[in-house]
Amino acid sequence: MEAGYLGVGNMGQPMAQKLLDGGHGLTVFDISEAAMEPLLLRQAKRAASPKDLADRCEIVFVSLPTLAAFRTVAFGPEGLANGKTMKLLVNTCTVGVPFVKEIEQAMAAQGVTVVDCPISGGPPGARAGTLSVMVSGDPAAVERIRPMISLWGRTLNVAGDKPGAAQVLKLTNNILSAVALAATTEAFVMGAKGGLDPEVMLAAINAGSGRNSATEAKFPAAVLTRSFDYGAEMHILMKDIDLAIAQGEELGVPMWVCEAARLVFKHAMHKGAAKEDLTAIVKYVERDAGFELPKTR
Repeated sequence: MEAGYLGVGNMGQPMAQKLLDGGHGLTVFDISEAAMEPLLLRQAKRAASPKDLADRCEIVFVSLPTLAAFRTVAFGPEGLANGKTMKLLVNTCTVGVPFVKEIEQAMAAQGVTVVDCPISGGPPGARAGTLSVMVSGDPAAVERIRPMISLWGRTLNVAGDKPGAAQVLKLTNNILSAVALAATTEAFVMGAKGGLDPEVMLAAINAGSGRNSATEAKFPAAVLTRSFDYGAEMHILMKDIDLAIAQGEELGVPMWVCEAARLVFKHAMHKGAAKEDLTAIVKYVERDAGFELPKTR
């Protein structure tokens, strides 16, 4: 199929590449020429603006880091909503239920159907094609894009027949991931300061009941290497944490543990970590502990 892709950064770039790998035609737009270049070299077409993309393509995928950026590309003077051809907008961003409803209602007035399709697995999962794909929306629209979004990962879970359900599923996943990262960080600094080899801890935990996405992926790849380059900036994770806790509070669910994890990341954000990799949370716990994990990889 032919489609448009708006936002080809850390996540959108490899996801767009997977669509090309699957034989689909793409027209792309990003404010960064450098981000588009690898796709253009593979014969993707270049759009001049979000509106131009929506003028050319019936299906448009969006991958952007913030709600503000999404609102601008959707409803600005050169926004998607002003395009004449787009009929299906596929949101891959974590934006929360209220924002999805806002987008859905506004796009419905333009005759555009919105499918909610957030993903999990970070840039490494996007590059490997191992993302967890979550989708909700009109069943016919979901089936239309299934051959494309299935290229992104081994699992595709349909959360419901209305946009927003997949956001709840994604926020459930992301708050668990954030809590795991915060807790793993404190536990590893504690263990290493107590005299344990981080590699021994990693092996024991991943063979035991403490294993999680931080011990299995983030620590081996970006913490024990001291590279802190897993691929997502901390302010993006902070946005997801805030959205998840707001969702829980709206539903009347106590979020005490999640609130405690949020404080760990907020502390780092206040110290200037917003644009650092999310795994850099380790450095801020280390500073308060007066101890630094050794580089073991």
